[in-house]
Amino acid sequence: MAASSFSVSNYISKSSVTDFNFSSEHSKNLLLLKFKLSTRLQARGRSFSVTNVASRKQQLQKLTDQSVEEETTVTLDNGILVPDSESVISSIKYHAEFTPLFSPEKFELPKAFYATAESVRDTLITNWNTTYKFHEKMNVKQAYYLSMEFLQGRALLNAIGNLELSGAYAEALRKLGHDLEDVARQEQDAALGNGGLGRLASCFLDSLATLNYPAWGYGLRYKYGLFKQLITKDGQEEVAESWLEMGNPWEIPRNDVSYPVKFYGEVTTGPDGQKKWVGGEDILAVAYDVPIPGYKTKTTINLRLWSTKVGPEYFNLKAFNSGYHAKAYEALQTAEKICYILYPGDESHEGKILRLKQQYTLCSASLQDIIARFERRSGDALNWDDFPEKVAVQMNDTHPTLCIPELLRILMDIKGLSWKEAWGITQRTVAYTNHTVLPEALEKWSLNLLQELLPRHIEIIEMIDNELIDTIIGEYGIEDLELLKEKLTQMRVLDNVELPATVLKLLVQPDEIPTVDPVEEEEISEAVTEPTSEDDELEVKVTTDARVSKKVSFDPDPNSPKMVRMANLCVVGGHAVNGVAEIHSEIVINEVFNDFYKLWPEKFQNKTNGVTPRRWISFCNPELSKIITKWTGTEDWVLNTEKLVELRKFADNEELQSEWRKARRINKEKTVSFLKEKTGYLVSPDAMFDVQVKRIHEYKRQLLNILGIVYRYKKMKEMNAVERKDKFVPRVCIFGGKAFATYIQAKRIVKFITDVGATVNNDPDIGDLLKVVFVPDYNVTVAEVLIPGSDLSEHIRHAVLLILSTAGMEASGTSNMKFAMNGCIQIGTLDGANVEIRQEVGKENFFLFGAEAHEISGLRKERSEGKFVPDPRFEEVKKYVRSGVFGPYNYDELMGSLEGNEGYGRADYFLVGKDFPAYIECQEKVDEAYRDQKEWTKMSIMNTAGSYKFSSDRTIHQYARDIWTIEPLILPN
Repeated sequence: MAASSFSVSNYISKSSVTDFNFSSEHSKNLLLLKFKLSTRLQARGRSFSVTNVASRKQQLQKLTDQSVEEETTVTLDNGILVPDSESVISSIKYHAEFTPLFSPEKFELPKAFYATAESVRDTLITNWNTTYKFHEKMNVKQAYYLSMEFLQGRALLNAIGNLELSGAYAEALRKLGHDLEDVARQEQDAALGNGGLGRLASCFLDSLATLNYPAWGYGLRYKYGLFKQLITKDGQEEVAESWLEMGNPWEIPRNDVSYPVKFYGEVTTGPDGQKKWVGGEDILAVAYDVPIPGYKTKTTINLRLWSTKVGPEYFNLKAFNSGYHAKAYEALQTAEKICYILYPGDESHEGKILRLKQQYTLCSASLQDIIARFERRSGDALNWDDFPEKVAVQMNDTHPTLCIPELLRILMDIKGLSWKEAWGITQRTVAYTNHTVLPEALEKWSLNLLQELLPRHIEIIEMIDNELIDTIIGEYGIEDLELLKEKLTQMRVLDNVELPATVLKLLVQPDEIPTVDPVEEEEISEAVTEPTSEDDELEVKVTTDARVSKKVSFDPDPNSPKMVRMANLCVVGGHAVNGVAEIHSEIVINEVFNDFYKLWPEKFQNKTNGVTPRRWISFCNPELSKIITKWTGTEDWVLNTEKLVELRKFADNEELQSEWRKARRINKEKTVSFLKEKTGYLVSPDAMFDVQVKRIHEYKRQLLNILGIVYRYKKMKEMNAVERKDKFVPRVCIFGGKAFATYIQAKRIVKFITDVGATVNNDPDIGDLLKVVFVPDYNVTVAEVLIPGSDLSEHIRHAVLLILSTAGMEASGTSNMKFAMNGCIQIGTLDGANVEIRQEVGKENFFLFGAEAHEISGLRKERSEGKFVPDPRFEEVKKYVRSGVFGPYNYDELMGSLEGNEGYGRADYFLVGKDFPAYIECQEKVDEAYRDQKEWTKMSIMNTAGSYKFSSDRTIHQYARDIWTIEPLILPN
């Protein structure tokens, strides 16, 4: 295979490798030549200084005339280029010298990481360019996944694992004096997400690439992330993330890919009636691309992240030189701060504006990019009716809702389509995933705020609302105005906004309207003219009055704000709406969006979440993975998790159980070292590791967990040493998760957990019998250590509710799936995906407690009426907390939230008190089960076997088939 001819200067340039116009063969040759060039560096030992660039270029030119066939590489059956360790060494040395971020004298771990990552990226780019060109050529339908979060975690081990290069890179780095694990630890997690929403999005991208689906992700490039969490004596403190300070080796800046994004301004109408959005504030959204490799495939898809800026002409040089420095760069700062942090605080007007700017930037830049790609691929055969046949846009929760009016704006105002054409195209293109029915997720935005920031979009949203009003009236008619008012109030996109004048005219009525039909009216008339007594006359009058209805008012409430309901807009503007667990989808259909379901039942689906088995067991738990491969007889379970079911046949096998326990012991010892490094606490691997790691929120009920621990601690203190040992199984209770910076009650919970830990962990009477550890700055990397080492996982969130006024809290959850996949047994309520997990792993292998869904409304009513009687043990534990045993902090506000019958921040809204006795009794069953290690190991094996259903590969196949209607596109070898 002869090398293609190319310019040496282009080869030296990084941009040449990232050019999408390179052919697959050309890119492969470039990569091989880079390996070959860098072998010349080996004779120089550990020196990486660039001493003679000119001579290097001469060597390179000489190499371009040679064949690359002699290069020491292997090509697998699927066409993937797999270099051996010597080639990898050459590549790493090349990047250490020619793409340096560090001084040349030493090859220490940070430099080793960046050189290694750049080396891996070369392979990714080769596959990425091939994928992109093939998709362009085939011009098939492509899915675009829009999400405000992508919680990726570290990329190095995942990339080389998917590329099947782990062995080659481990050996190469060993020869260079470093361990692969040590090098990988130099990478910071990409600060692009916070919780399950972002992690799900990243799992989906992994599955899309692995399954060879044509798809891209779109998000924002947050400079400082959500925040880095510090744990101090005062609880949680927040500082900015620093993940981009040393650069991100995985991203490719696309300075030639940028789109204008406008805010404010006004809408004008031309002589032809065409609308135009003019004036206002203009910024640029610039693309940064991150390659996402599939597992055992060349397919490498793209995550395109947007960063915001303005051009240098916006820097006011005159103001700067006059000493007005802040004014000079005001426009630059205004643009750049859009992508400073994830979820900026929105309690202020400025905060709300910034959040909306973020959401609109994501939608506008992504849609402009998608449309430009559609137009380029269509060429002269451009037909806008084909747009939904080539493009599927998935909105991950309500954050990207502005996709709907933005797509309509582009189609109508820029491309010249009519409203009817644009509306039809939009509805066929866009789909919506609902993740939770929490109020903050079912977003509402101020109409006035949107009017100020996006004036054209409000006009379009009003048009959508008018379409919906017509549909509702067409469905329910105007005979029963009370019913019609109820439906309009619940379903409209615009909340508390006056109806259009044409509709009001249709519904106008006198002050009083008789509601009797003609036959009834004649009977009443006869009864009135022939009374037989004074009593009969009064009865007739009352009956007649009862048949007269008062005027139904459709006027908005002047004391309530005018709002735009984003979730309603998603349902109306898209062709599909899905929940993310069976029980959640039932609630979406039966309660949250029931009126819409009655109108469009075909729109609603369930797509139970899933997680990638590559990152969440194969790569993060290699010890257990080897055992699974041995006992299932194949490595195919990594791609086909149904094969995990085979483990059920061997769950009682003593040899498997022994191997299983050894693997779990290794993982627990890793966790011990990790906890010591991160928290300073030394714990025993012999104890049960009881873990609750997730966003800190009242509905996640970390408070229930820590109160249960406090009760356990109190009972221990009341016993002597012998009694304690007989009664309790040693436990290490591990917490992790971030509380939003403005969520005071959640931050109190963090403070409480750390205070309990400080007391318990230093109590000599208790020793290793109980430890409480809060791991700071929980992220994907932390999860990859804690999950494989966990024995018990707490998924004790508030049970889902079936009454709209007290809507359910958790849609699905995905951490529960990761724990089950790694053989961790769960304690939890029947909420979200817990229901399905319990079904698959077996109810005997799941510790269930707590109120069930059908009981919740009755319990709430009981509480509001003052009839709830708390368990004495619950009162005992609250009194113990207030005694000051855990330090001087005043926990009255926290404990007070669990008391009273009504009021904001009171009345135990999440039923901690109600579930507390059942919870501590269930924990006693956990202790009893853990003492029988043979039975516990069997339960662990059954959890892994039952997790087969919760692979994101399975979920993505369902999205592709049922919502996006896209097909896998396998690259030719």
